[in-house]
Amino acid sequence: MRPPLPLVTRTSLLLLLLCNLEFASSFFATPLDHRMAPRRAVVRLRAEINPGAVSGTSLRILEYPHPALRAPNADVDAFDDELRQLAKEMVSIMYASGGCGLAAPQVGVNRRLMVFNPTGDPSKWMQEYVMCNARIIQYADARSVGEEGCLSFPGFTADVARSNWIKIEYTNVRGKKQRKKLKGFDAIVFQHEYDHLDGVLYVDHLSEDERNRVQADIDALTGRYTETSAGPAAL
Repeated sequence: MRPPLPLVTRTSLLLLLLCNLEFASSFFATPLDHRMAPRRAVVRLRAEINPGAVSGTSLRILEYPHPALRAPNADVDAFDDELRQLAKEMVSIMYASGGCGLAAPQVGVNRRLMVFNPTGDPSKWMQEYVMCNARIIQYADARSVGEEGCLSFPGFTADVARSNWIKIEYTNVRGKKQRKKLKGFDAIVFQHEYDHLDGVLYVDHLSEDERNRVQADIDALTGRYTETSAGPAAL
């Protein structure tokens, strides 16, 4: 998942100044009654890259359609130094990619672990989250549509509808259970990364028109994977 640029439409500029960058998302829109179609507020996302080799880790970002992206993910059951090192390496890769979130399956580790920092700024390390065995216990009925990108789908973005806020439970890297309510861009990032833990990809949520718009990009990734790997694709 990618953080937003500090550039927004004129109608949301004032809100950006008041609410800080991590909320620069489609969730600036007024909450909608759940019977209404989601609205969309336009923002531009920062460019992302697949950094390849990152200093201090042998992990690499896997691109669609690598089978690990669809594989089942086991619960984290050991909250030890190995887990903390894994989380540290994932955070390093996330920042090197220009992203703001990363799930363990995206680096070939099929465990229910995610890291994110809604700002995408390594200097704001106090806003980093490391979450194990997370689950969503409540969704807002109101949903909004916003532009999303994914480190496993480089080169394009697409519009996705997400709940405006969520309540979650998770365990931190020291084995302590936590509860939080997330809203705004924090909620978007969490829902995106949480999907990865269930083998769900953000393109699975696209409308028919939006899927048709990006299908050529998806096909290009599939073709590139087929040319460089003898393994089965995770379609």
